Amino acid sequence: MASSAARLPLPALFALLGALLPGTGGAQTSVDPPEDIIPRGGSMQVTCRASCDGNAVLGLETPLTKKEVANGINWKTYELSDIQEDSTPLCFSNCNGIQSTASVTLIVYSLPKRVELAPLPPWQPVGEDLTLRCEVEGGAPRTNLSVLLLRGEEELSRQLAEGETAEFTLLASRGDHGANFSCRTELDLRPKNRGLFQNSSVPRQLRTFVLPKTHPHLVSPRIMEVGTQQHVNCTLDGLFPASEAQVHLVLEDHRLETTVEYNKDSLLATAYIKANTEEEGTQQLTCTVTLGNQSQWTLENVTIYSFPAPILTLSPPNVSEGTVVSVECKACAGAVVTLQGAPAGPPGPSAQFLLNATSNDDGRIFLCSAALEVAGTVLRKNTTQELRVLYNSNQVVTIILVAAAVTLISVCTAAYLYNRQRKIREYKLQKAREANAMKLNTPP
Repeated sequence: MASSAARLPLPALFALLGALLPGTGGAQTSVDPPEDIIPRGGSMQVTCRASCDGNAVLGLETPLTKKEVANGINWKTYELSDIQEDSTPLCFSNCNGIQSTASVTLIVYSLPKRVELAPLPPWQPVGEDLTLRCEVEGGAPRTNLSVLLLRGEEELSRQLAEGETAEFTLLASRGDHGANFSCRTELDLRPKNRGLFQNSSVPRQLRTFVLPKTHPHLVSPRIMEVGTQQHVNCTLDGLFPASEAQVHLVLEDHRLETTVEYNKDSLLATAYIKANTEEEGTQQLTCTVTLGNQSQWTLENVTIYSFPAPILTLSPPNVSEGTVVSVECKACAGAVVTLQGAPAGPPGPSAQFLLNATSNDDGRIFLCSAALEVAGTVLRKNTTQELRVLYNSNQVVTIILVAAAVTLISVCTAAYLYNRQRKIREYKLQKAREANAMKLNTPP
């Protein structure tokens, strides 16, 4: 039993002895103050007292740095310094062989070294839970330390700081877009007359968004002829905030120059497609709308084709009656031609026939039609040409004779009229001379 007691710390031994030995004359030990709360690293004074008739043997047992600063009959005052953690110093006394003890409860308080709101996601979908983490390093006593989550200056939630991280769950809404969130710690020592100590983190801004599950509506041509330009547009409704959305219109690997108009909760993106020869074939046109960390897209096929008008050849185009004329129609590869007047044959990109020109063929219009199927659509183009036939030499002679006769009649008529007018003028002159002569020969 003696060996066991020898291993006990001195304060515990005094306490054990005080409990085992019967008290005499009401002797006991007291301490002032019985409890206190001090900042970490601070100092305080503790007074140990013994209530006995004679001189008492007094002492203070503690691992803290101590110094006796005053004493008197049956009392001593010690200064404790550099107090870093909670402690329970023990006053002991020996009055007339009677041992007794009394302890003081020292609570150390300190503000958190660091209060920080963990980084928020770049974008948070509206209607989904968001966990915000407040990191709190240090701070004591933890039973008096609370962690608050703030939106602006509005308190959303609070909890005791049990560990180094406090988690809060928030249902993200549109109203949270652009709001500043922060963490605040409150060390409430008002019940111990030490006041309320606060420390806040740097605020972080939250951005929320809504991207609908529907795909963008893409309007584009299904087919385009080389050398043409057509308009395409892409729309999507139900966005928030719509002005933050990005739109990309891409034809294969070529990004189109796009103009975007934003409305309240929607957008309209427009661009132009220029069909070039090197892009001939089926191309994929994609409209992608990106908002936050999500995207929606729509894909359409655009077929770019080349379809020149068929070539119609009359060889030769101007012939004499009885001449054999070659009529030929050719179109691009893949097209099927129809040549008016040609005998029936297998469909293909060309058709021809020979014609023995007659007078009835003069001014005849030949039609060549080509048909090309592109992406399920049949396209048609036509070419026409006129044949001139020269014919009936007798008619030519007749025409010449008639023309000569008409010319002769015209000349004769003109000569007759000229001669008649000349005679009329001569007749009038003759009559005038005769009248003058009669006037001269008549006596007054």
